[in-house]
Amino acid sequence: MTRSRHAYVTLVTNADYGRGASALVRSLRLTGTSADIIVMHTGGVPAEALAPLVVLGALVQPVDLLPTSAAFNERHARARLHEAVPFTKGEKPLFHTPLDNFAKLRLWQMTGYDRIVFIDADAIVLKNIDRLFEYPEFSAAPNVYESLADFHRLNSGVFVASPSEATFSAMLERLDRPGAFWRRTDQTFLEGFFPDWQGLPVFFNMLQYVWFNLPQLWDWKRISVLHYQYEKPWEKNHPKAERLGPLIALWHAFETGEGIPDIAALPNPASGD
Repeated sequence: MTRSRHAYVTLVTNADYGRGASALVRSLRLTGTSADIIVMHTGGVPAEALAPLVVLGALVQPVDLLPTSAAFNERHARARLHEAVPFTKGEKPLFHTPLDNFAKLRLWQMTGYDRIVFIDADAIVLKNIDRLFEYPEFSAAPNVYESLADFHRLNSGVFVASPSEATFSAMLERLDRPGAFWRRTDQTFLEGFFPDWQGLPVFFNMLQYVWFNLPQLWDWKRISVLHYQYEKPWEKNHPKAERLGPLIALWHAFETGEGIPDIAALPNPASGD
């Protein structure tokens, strides 16, 4: 079998994100993509959480955490990081382990591919996005979910990369310099490492808070990737569950494969929500 030169990659660090990856992989399959779909996973993921991904045709690949120093790991431990720069806009679930986020940099070691599109496992793809493979490294959508002023900041939930061992080595050298502190882990690091990053349209990484914060930006006919930042759709009764009800229901449809609606026919949020 001829292997694709392009791949979609996600990262799973625990069983909950395994559920997320199942919805993501199914959503990608439904777009008709011919690219490989790779699920990187760290040591904390049980085999039963990975099995559904194999059934869906994903290539499941174990990865080690990065060889960062003890001082770096201490600075980026969950309690230390969240104390230094707490999340004030939403709530990260208890299973969120910031240090694991850096493992996604391993995709730069996948030199068997010309281009990779990374997608966080808490996202679903609503239409074919293979054209992203034609975008240059490093392309990412802005971190817009509260204000249009955030267009200058990237969100690392979706990005385009060109694998290279030289790039990976340069990343490791810069990542763990003495005193280095990346306040939003991989996202802050990638924004600094690629200061001239190219912006993708927000529809390639539509953050769920846009639904109620900036409803005028929401257009189901144009959204390609829906990203459930902060609270996750598999959490029960999270603080924003009622406001995000239609988006949560959509995620569950993709997780189970049952009742997936015609996306273009879905109603947009009311501007006054």
